[in-house]
Amino acid sequence: MTTTAALPVELPPMPPGRRVRGRPVVRGKFLYVDGEQLLLRGVTYGPFRPEADGCEYHTPEVVNCDFLAMSANGINAVRVYTVPPRWLLDLAESHGLWVLVGMPWEQHIAFLDEPKVRARIAGVVRDGAAACKGHPALLGLAIGNEIPATIVRWYGHRRVERFLHELYDIAKTVAPDALVTYVNYPTTEYLHLPFVDFVAINVYLETRDKLSRYISRLHNIAGDKPLVLAEIGLDSGSRGDREQAASLAWQIRRVFHGGCTGAFVFAWTDEWFRGGCDILDWHFGLVTRSRDEKPALTAVREAYGRIPFGPDAHWPRVSVVVCSYNGSRTIRYCLDSVQRLRYPDVEVIVVDDGSTDQLAEIVQQYPVKLIRCKNQGLSAARNVGLEAATGEIVAYVDDDAAPEPNWLKYLVSVFRTGKYVGVGGPNIAPPGEGYIADAVAHSPGGPLHVLITDTEAEHIPGCNMAFLTKALRAVGGFDAQFRIAGDDVDLCWRLQEKGGKLGFSPGAVVWHKRRNSLRAYWRQQLNYGKAEAMLERKWPERYNAFGHISWRGRIYGPGIWEFLNWGRRRIFHGTWGTALFQSVYPGSPNIITSLAMMPEWYLGVLVLSLLFMIGLYQHPILLGLILAAAVLATLLQAVIGAFYSAFDEIPRTHGQRLKLRLLTMYCYLAQPVARLSGRLSRGLTPWRMRFPRGLDMPVPREFAVWSETWRSAADRLADFELYLKKQGVCVQRGGDFDRWDLAFRSGVFGSIRVRLAIEEHGNGKQLVRWRSWPVFPKFYMACVLVLALLGLLNIGTSAWPGGVPLLLAAAILALRASMDAGGAMALLFNYVGRAAPGEIELRRER
Repeated sequence: MTTTAALPVELPPMPPGRRVRGRPVVRGKFLYVDGEQLLLRGVTYGPFRPEADGCEYHTPEVVNCDFLAMSANGINAVRVYTVPPRWLLDLAESHGLWVLVGMPWEQHIAFLDEPKVRARIAGVVRDGAAACKGHPALLGLAIGNEIPATIVRWYGHRRVERFLHELYDIAKTVAPDALVTYVNYPTTEYLHLPFVDFVAINVYLETRDKLSRYISRLHNIAGDKPLVLAEIGLDSGSRGDREQAASLAWQIRRVFHGGCTGAFVFAWTDEWFRGGCDILDWHFGLVTRSRDEKPALTAVREAYGRIPFGPDAHWPRVSVVVCSYNGSRTIRYCLDSVQRLRYPDVEVIVVDDGSTDQLAEIVQQYPVKLIRCKNQGLSAARNVGLEAATGEIVAYVDDDAAPEPNWLKYLVSVFRTGKYVGVGGPNIAPPGEGYIADAVAHSPGGPLHVLITDTEAEHIPGCNMAFLTKALRAVGGFDAQFRIAGDDVDLCWRLQEKGGKLGFSPGAVVWHKRRNSLRAYWRQQLNYGKAEAMLERKWPERYNAFGHISWRGRIYGPGIWEFLNWGRRRIFHGTWGTALFQSVYPGSPNIITSLAMMPEWYLGVLVLSLLFMIGLYQHPILLGLILAAAVLATLLQAVIGAFYSAFDEIPRTHGQRLKLRLLTMYCYLAQPVARLSGRLSRGLTPWRMRFPRGLDMPVPREFAVWSETWRSAADRLADFELYLKKQGVCVQRGGDFDRWDLAFRSGVFGSIRVRLAIEEHGNGKQLVRWRSWPVFPKFYMACVLVLALLGLLNIGTSAWPGGVPLLLAAAILALRASMDAGGAMALLFNYVGRAAPGEIELRRER
């Protein structure tokens, strides 16, 4: 084998004319240097047995030899676990290596008990940052590494998170230009550290699927930040040289295919010193202790040379479709980035949806196919692009969005699994677009993805989505009734209804501009409200009684969504805290926690205001307190959303952040009102009614129908369910533990549940029994009862002006609930009468 020990040992001078590198910066899910994406091809290094002067990295001659060999094998980053001497950083710079420096402190002890210990740890971080700050080879600082799960469980994750935040602030204060992170590991993956510049974690998984799935999970934990696997590897001593080489090759491929911005192979050499002694029974190195190459070094060199994707892979033709209406202001931003796509077989189609500005003239300056048509709306324009597409895959990106260079490769790599008919990716707002755009980026109502699992999506936003062309054409493309918004939601549901699945690729990033004026933001949310109403009419079963989509998956996004998801998290520690993967399970926001964000909440506040005015002279304190609580809850959700947003994408002063937070608070308050206006204008109201077959008494009933034709219970229920859907009502199937089969409603405040039983009488003859009964929301009926009691109380005390309106309100609400349930009951009557003409037995349930 080739030995690297024979390489030169003299310290190399800086090559003449070599350009000084800029500092690494975070841009969304990736790192950039001088405008170019930086993918970290790293190894870990040391520490070694200390020299006489205490240095843990041998001599400059040895380090120079090692760094020269690293550079020759395609490695561009080194992770060290202790603060190195300055000359090591100098050598790294001369060889083009970036260095991630660890801060060593007593993380294995109960370090939060003694103030002196805390102060000593803070001093270690402060001194280490000071020793490295400003050096051009410095990639970043790791303020800690793998705090044991028992210590985190002992103190509670929040105390540890707060302490790590303190260390982060210290490192940033001393070395503001350095990237700062904490290196986690799977046993404490639940630590919530949104302040770090990039997410780093040590992962050792020895099967391909497990590693790929876990990377997807880590991306969802990392959010919009870059993900770096700070340690991967395999021990050649126990598994053999060949298996180590093969394993590292596929690990590196999976890491970068999964959208990570880098990885560090543990380790460069088998030589390792820890705990006061040499570690002789671990052989994770790419070279031996004497620096002889292992097969793993060749495998790593070849794998790193092909990231993020190899040049010899087969890439199917992709048609990129950009639809625009009067988008001359942003179309260059989109098309400039599309021209930089690194994909071998791509066509770009721009559909001009009847624009009246200079859009066509601008598009004609680019080597793309321009199709001009009359204005028919976004869905129709997307269908025009679909008809013109010649690729196996058609990818849609908005005219104000800019994809990353490897966007298509990340999307197509997920299609290659053969599991999905559609794939989406993150859309991130570019920072520094102005105060309003930055505030809107952290406000509710943006294009968010919904994930059922870490890899499967329920919804992918239209600004970043791709589909198999044949699958998209099979469902008829986009529904043209959705002219401005809602088409992507409708399409995702139709594809899933046909049995298709949607995937998600964390690396397929597009930079999506947000609205840059409050008026434009209001108009966007108004249109979104209208689209919600249109979707509810088409998909009533997808909506709950309040008129909101019942997502099966979890919504991922910044601001209040992150707060609601992480605020209700549960942590799986395992028995006695022994689980190797101690995962966090964020709960989906329920109606209670997100009540003040619902558009209908504002209607409730209005009703409370009216009640307050009615009962002002009778119960001013009680009603005033209730109204004040409602208003306070409204303001509180805006404050939480605004102040939970860090606004740390670019450096800002305290005054600038305060201005952004005030603007964000306004957006949190205005967004539900705009959505409510759009929903109400299209009939999506809390009092909406659909009585296609009239009304009937909402009381418990039994029906018995004699049938000469045998049909299974499941078939009869499925037929009844289909009938109800055709009538445009919301239908819900009973669950595994329910004693009812179907529930359906024609309004919000009352529904009907049915149960089916069949008596078998031989020769295919059946007596089909239906039992039905009304169900009313408990909270709603409690409100009716409270209003009635308050009204009677007022009348009993001779306060007729206050009592009569309350009783009248209670009566109206009770009548409305009866009408909703009665409309649903009428549907059941009609179906049974239609399905079995002739005599139908009707009787009240005994």
